[in-house]
Formats: sequence, C-alpha cells, structure tokens
Amino acid sequence: MEVTNLVIILSAVLFGALLGGVWVAASLFLVAFVALLLNDNSNIGLLFATTTWGTTATWTLAALPLFIWMGEILFRTKLSEDLFHGLAPWLKKVPGRLLHVNILGCTIFAAVSGSSAATAATIGRMTIPELEKRKYPMQMVIGTLAGSGTLGFLIPPSIILIVYGVSAEVSIARLFIAGVLPGLMLVTLFMGYTAIWSMLNADKVPGDDSPDLPLKQKLYETRRLFPVMGLIIFVLGSIYAGWATATEAAALGVFGALSLSLVTGNLSFNTFKDSLLGATRTSCMIIFIIAGASFLSLAMGFTGIPRLLAEQISAMGLSPVMLIAVLTLFFMLLGCFLDGISIVVLTTSIVLPMIERSGIDLMWFGIYVVLVVEMSQITPPVGFNLFVMQGLTKIDILSIARYAMPFFLLLMTAIILLTAFPGIATWLPTLMTQ
Repeated sequence: MEVTNLVIILSAVLFGALLGGVWVAASLFLVAFVALLLNDNSNIGLLFATTTWGTTATWTLAALPLFIWMGEILFRTKLSEDLFHGLAPWLKKVPGRLLHVNILGCTIFAAVSGSSAATAATIGRMTIPELEKRKYPMQMVIGTLAGSGTLGFLIPPSIILIVYGVSAEVSIARLFIAGVLPGLMLVTLFMGYTAIWSMLNADKVPGDDSPDLPLKQKLYETRRLFPVMGLIIFVLGSIYAGWATATEAAALGVFGALSLSLVTGNLSFNTFKDSLLGATRTSCMIIFIIAGASFLSLAMGFTGIPRLLAEQISAMGLSPVMLIAVLTLFFMLLGCFLDGISIVVLTTSIVLPMIERSGIDLMWFGIYVVLVVEMSQITPPVGFNLFVMQGLTKIDILSIARYAMPFFLLLMTAIILLTAFPGIATWLPTLMTQ
C-alpha cells in the first residue's frame, strides 16, 4: 500500500477512535494493529507481547509510580492550607501582593504533584475564595492560576519528563535538572508580568492594612512549608549530586513523604490507602499509554512512515529554528484534543527521527516539548486548564481564555528564549556531569 493512503487510513482510525471516546491507550493499540495488518505482518501477537513487556518492565520506569505516590501522600497533608498563610507575609510589599501566592503556591505544589490540572485545581480551591473576598481582580486571579498551573509539567520531579525520558531514551535525572532553570524562568516571567500589571493598574489592586510582621513572626508563619521544601530539595539534590538515580530518589521521596505525613499527624490508614490507590490508578493509566505508544512506534517503523517523513522534512531544507516553529504549531493543535502525556507518547516515534536528523539535542527538545505542551493547556479557547478554571469559578470559557491570554503569550516568550538561548536547559545538566 502507498504510504500516503496508509497515513490517511491510520489518521482516520486514530481520530475516529479518540472522537468516539475510546481510551487513548486503546486507540494507540488499535492503530498499531491496523498498521501491522495493512503491512501484511504475520507476527503481530509476538511483536505485541515483546514490545509492551520490554517497554514497561524497566527499572527506569519504576520512578514513575513512586513519584506519583509521593505526590499523592503530600496532596493529602495540610500543605495546600498552609501555602496561603505561609507565603502571604512575605508578599506584603511586592506589587500585586497576594496574587503572587497563586504563582508561588503553584510552583511549590507543582514539585509535589507533577500534574498541571491538579496543581491549578488544588491551589485554586484555596486561593480563589480568599482573593475574591479581598476584592482582587478576577481576571488576574484566574490568569495567574491558569498560567502557573502549567508549572506542574515542568518543575521536577515531573511525570511528563519521566514519560519523555523513557520514550526518547534520555537520562531522566538530566531531564529533571534541565527543567530547573526553565521552571524558574517561567516563575520570573509570571511574577514580573503580575508586578508590572499591578503597578499600571494600582487602582484595581486592593490595599493591605495588615501590620508588617517582624522576621521572626514571618518565619514562624512559614514553618510548615519548611519540611516539604526540604524534602523536595533533598530529592532533587540527591540526583544533582549523583548520590541517587531518579528511581532511588523517588523511593527516598516516598519514604520522606510518609515520614512527614506521620510527624504532622496526617497519616492514617485511610490516607495511606487512598494515596496508594490514587497512585496505582494514575500509574496504570500512564503506563498503559506508554505501552500503546511503544507498540505504535514499532508498527510505524514497519510502515516506514517516520523515516519517509524525516526524509521529506530534510529535503525541504528547514533550518532547526523553522522546524521548531512548525512543531510548535503542531503541538498546539494536538493540545486542543489530547492531554500532555498523550501528546508526548503519541508523537515521539514520528518526531524524534526528524529532530535527530536536524542535529537538535534530545534533552533540550524534551524541555521544549514540555513548554509547548504547557502552552497547549491554556490555548484559547479549548486548553484543558481553562476548563479546570471554569469548573472552579463558573465563569464562561471565553472570558477565562481572555484572562489567560497574557500568560499564554508569556509561555510563548519562554519558548522563544529557550530556542535563542539553549543553555537555559543544557547548562545545569552539563555542569552536573563535570
């Protein structure tokens, strides 16, 4: 069968399955089966068994359920309640004041959760009523939440970086370290924009008549954040210092999270059970998708589509920058229909041959993909985080999309900066290996 006809048939099967409500993982398996059948392959069962087992039964992938479990344990502590009171005293004199609680709160929680939607929803449930009561402008309350919620994908330990590392066979530890500076860059962009907007619209930001607390009192208010912050720093520091692999650091993270939960009085049998079941459900879903994507990658290899596509892209003579620009639009379009993890595993087999042929560093590309996927989560008017915000506030989706637009543009700015200065992603991993 001609490759063009094969691409049309497989695309129709994939989008037909997805639009019909079939699970993403099942859709990937279905497309792979169809591709191998049309390629007259007689060993589909053997290929299915060896590929799915070989992909999922790896020591590297063991970090995934462990980090998810760590997040589930800490999610059930009083971290979200303490964020507001712990951060607020430090923001009294910063332009925008309590709006920055959304950004910093999402940054801290992102290192715990690893999920964009969970980060936005958890911090939003806590801060929206407080900020609304203090008469902060809803456009900035929603905008800062929608934008900062996407940090769940980038701030390590990130679930999507683990998925990309397994799919692209890139060191997960190096990917984690590579995500630190881009994550801090995003936080700086978000806080900078919020401060500038607040100075230009001083009449819309309510004043703060609360007394200025002494340093000792501020530290006391922040005390409950220190254990969790210490755990996050320890987990990432053990990877950076070379004391532990990503999987070993994840195991240490789970032990630390259980210990913190026990010490703070949040660990009960129900909490332990709920966190374990929650981590199991999420891990099974993600690993099922990874297995489907691996089988699809194998099937695509038999069809020759990725190789042909890479050759055609190469023949077009696109520069690496032009290729990145085209892929940005491609990922933004996919973000209208799929979640971030599905985008990564679905496109890896097709996109990576082009990237390798163009001489683009795969580790840098992983950080770029995460940034683009973050941007797709608030792409007007159908980004997933926008629907999370609608569920929290009951405001119409078009208004929420308009409020989130500045942060969408800030994410675009971050992608441009990362492309212009690749060292933002590669400097720390290079330093780590010296």
